[in-house]
Amino acid sequence: MAIGKQRLGTSVLSLIASLRTVGRLPLATIQWVLATVYQLPLSEGGIVGALNTVARQGQPTVLAIRDRIRASPVVHADETGLRESGKNGYVWIWGTATERYFTRGGRGKGMVDEVLGEGFQGVLVTDFYAAYDHYAGLHQRCWAHLLREIHDLSRLYPDDQRLAAWAEQIRAVYDRGKAVTDPNPRRRQQRQQQLSKDLLAACHPYLTDQVAPQGKLCRRMARYLGELLTFVGDPAVPADNNAAERSLRPLVTQRNI
Repeated sequence: MAIGKQRLGTSVLSLIASLRTVGRLPLATIQWVLATVYQLPLSEGGIVGALNTVARQGQPTVLAIRDRIRASPVVHADETGLRESGKNGYVWIWGTATERYFTRGGRGKGMVDEVLGEGFQGVLVTDFYAAYDHYAGLHQRCWAHLLREIHDLSRLYPDDQRLAAWAEQIRAVYDRGKAVTDPNPRRRQQRQQQLSKDLLAACHPYLTDQVAPQGKLCRRMARYLGELLTFVGDPAVPADNNAAERSLRPLVTQRNI
């Protein structure tokens, strides 16, 4: 079956789109595959036209995915730099357990409003990039990022005993949070509040310390204290943003290549 007046059917259009988006192949390579494997000679301009057709026909589905994400109780978000047609820009991923929505634009807070809209009331799971601060609702900041930074700091200062002890304290708070299995919402909220106090207590000695290696991370944790342990109060919220990072990984791989 062909779409409109063009000579390419839906199977060929789907193949071209898959080779480009999933296989991440250059236009010239797609041209070679079509000619060699399928005996279908097609110019690079024809391939671009096919991709534009797929994008145009798929737009209602894409917008429906965006709307379902806006209605979700938990949304992951992440961004990475990616040049397109010689121009710098950023690709953003917005996702749930079943949906992925990609946008491209700048790196400012306006992207948050553009995608989530005014009606979003869920939990936004992200790293510590300041643009996400713009969202006034509930957050969960990524513990995978935080623990990696603590690990890197410990490797940088292997002989600092205060740093090692502090790192163990922070990890212990996280582990206690992950171990909470109580289904009672009130008790989970109480546990979240207590762990937040424990986290702040571990950071308190270093909040004004400009010399201690952990001082900067402590000040960040104090700033985002109310957004670090949301996963304890709500078991539906993950403690990390790995889902969004995994969704961006193919684009990052393509960029690096």
